[in-house]
Amino acid sequence: MATQNILVVEDHSALRAVLVETLEAAGHHVVAVDCAEAVAEYPVSQRFDIAVIDLNLPGEDGLSLTTRLRKTCPELGIILVTVRDAVDDKLRGYAGGADLYLTKPIDANELLFALSALARRLSGSATDTSVYQLDPLRTHLLTPEGTMVRLTRREVQVLHAFALAPNSTLETWQLLEILHLDESDRAKQNLEVLISRLRSKFRAHGIDPTTLQTERAVGYVLTLPIEIR
Repeated sequence: MATQNILVVEDHSALRAVLVETLEAAGHHVVAVDCAEAVAEYPVSQRFDIAVIDLNLPGEDGLSLTTRLRKTCPELGIILVTVRDAVDDKLRGYAGGADLYLTKPIDANELLFALSALARRLSGSATDTSVYQLDPLRTHLLTPEGTMVRLTRREVQVLHAFALAPNSTLETWQLLEILHLDESDRAKQNLEVLISRLRSKFRAHGIDPTTLQTERAVGYVLTLPIEIR
C-alpha cells in the first residue's frame, strides 16, 4: 500500500500513541490530536487521505465530527473506532458518513488491513467488475450484475468481517465473538445455520454458494470479492 497521510483523533493518550506507532511503522505519515476541536487547526481536505476517529470524544463527539468531515471533505476516507459494538451504533456511524467501523480493542493487523482496503477503494484502483458491494446501512449485497441480495443484520456482520479479514478467513471463535455468541455447541449450531442461510441466499441469486467454504477444524473462508460501500 502506498504511503497515506492519516489523521488520528483519539482522546486516550496511550491508545493514541499506539495508533501512531502502528501507522508510522507501516510507513504512513500521521498527525494525531485529542479532540474534534483540534482538527480545525489542519486543512483536512488538503492534507489527509484517511481519518481514524474515536466515537467517544470529549466535546464534539466522533459521530458529529464524521458527519461534518463527510460534508466538507467528501473524498476523505473515514474509519470510526469505538468500544460500542451494537449493530445500531455501527449503522449510525455508517449513516453519518463513516467508510469503516472498527471495535476496540483494535488489532493492529486488522487496522492496517482495513486501511489498505479503504485506500485501494479511494484510489479507484479496485476496478474489477466482479466485485460485490456490501452496504451495511441498507443491509444488502449488490452483485456485479446489479442484483440486490437482502441480508439480515447478522449476515451483514458476518460478510463485513470477512471483507476485512486477512485472506478473507475467520476462525469459528472469531465469528462467534463478532455475533456475541458463546462457544457452546448450541451457539456453534446457530452459526452453522446462519452460514447455511447465507449460502442459500447466494444460490438463490446466482452466486456460487461454494465461495463460502468451511475450513475443517478452523473456521470459514469467503472467496467472494466484497467491497464495503
